[in-house]
Amino acid sequence: MSVYGKYIVKKFFWYFLTLVIAVTLNFLLPRMIEGNPVSMIVSEMTQGMTDSDTIKRVYETFLVEFGIDKPLGEQFLIYLKNLVTGNLGTSFGLYPKPVTEILASAVPWTIGLQLPAILVGWLIGNVLGAVAAYRKGVFDKVIFPVALFVNSIPFFTLAIIMLYVFALSLNWFPLHGGYDYQMVPTLSFEFFASVLRHHTLPFLSIVLVTIGGQAIGMREMSIYELNSDYVLYSKLLGIRDSKIAKYVFRNAMLPQITGLALSIGTMVGGSLICEIVFSYPGIGTWMFTAIRQLDYPLISGCTLLIALAVLLANFTIDLIYGWIDPRIKAAQMEDQ
Repeated sequence: MSVYGKYIVKKFFWYFLTLVIAVTLNFLLPRMIEGNPVSMIVSEMTQGMTDSDTIKRVYETFLVEFGIDKPLGEQFLIYLKNLVTGNLGTSFGLYPKPVTEILASAVPWTIGLQLPAILVGWLIGNVLGAVAAYRKGVFDKVIFPVALFVNSIPFFTLAIIMLYVFALSLNWFPLHGGYDYQMVPTLSFEFFASVLRHHTLPFLSIVLVTIGGQAIGMREMSIYELNSDYVLYSKLLGIRDSKIAKYVFRNAMLPQITGLALSIGTMVGGSLICEIVFSYPGIGTWMFTAIRQLDYPLISGCTLLIALAVLLANFTIDLIYGWIDPRIKAAQMEDQ
C-alpha cells in the first residue's frame, strides 16, 4: 500500500471511531434532558378528559409506540438497527410524521440560506483580508477595524437589529418565514420572488459577520507569511513580488480553506439562532422546536445530521491536504 493509501486508512479509522462515539452520544444526550415527552403529548391530547383510566391507557399506548417502556440498552439497540436502515424514528411532537420527512423538507431551506452566505462571505472576506495585508496603508486602517467590529457582533444580534430596522420599522422585508403564508409552494415567479424577499435579511445577517471573520483571519495569516524567512530570501534572490505574493497567499489560504470546509460542514446547525429569529423553516428552527418539546427522535436526527456533515467535511479536507500540501506529504514519508 502506498504512503497516501496508509494515510487514508489511518484517517478513516479515526473518523469512524469518532462517528461511533457521536452516534452513542447522539442517542444518550437527548434522553438526559429532564422531563417526560410522552407526558407532554398525552396532556395535550387529553385536555378536557376526566377519566383517569382512559388517560392512563393513552399514556401506556404512547410509551409502547415510542419504545420508551423498554430498558435504555434495548432502546439503543433498536435505535442502531433503525439507523442502519435509514429510519430515524417518528417525531413525538409531530406524530405520526417521520423524522426523515421533516429533515428532508428542512435541509433545502438551510442549504439554500447558508451555503450561498458562507461562500459569498468567505470569498469577499478573504479578498479584503489579503488586500489589507498586502497593500497596508489606508486599506489596512479601514478594513481591519471595520472587520473587527462586524466580527464581534453575534449572528443573532445582527439578525435582530436588521429585523427591527428593515422589517419592522421600514417595512422593506417580511418579518418571518420562508415565504408568504398564504402561498402554496410552486414553480412560479411569484413564489420565487416571495422566497427571495424572505431570504434577504437572514442571508445578509450571516454574510456580514462571515466577511468580518474571514477578513481578520486572512489578514493575520497573510501578514505572518509576508514576514516569513522564505519571503525575505526570495526577495534577496531577486524573485518578482508578484510571484512571491502568489506563494504567500496560497500558503495563507490553507487555514482559510479548512475554515470554509468546517463552515460548510456545520452549516446545518451553524446559524440556528439566526433561523429562529426569522422563523426560517430550516434545520435550526426544527431543532429548537424539538428541544422545547423533548422530541428525542427529532433532536437525534438533527444532531446526527450535523455530526455527519462535520465529520465528512473534515475527512474530505484531510484527504485534500494530504494530497496537495507538501508538508503533510513529508510527514507521511517520515512515518513510513
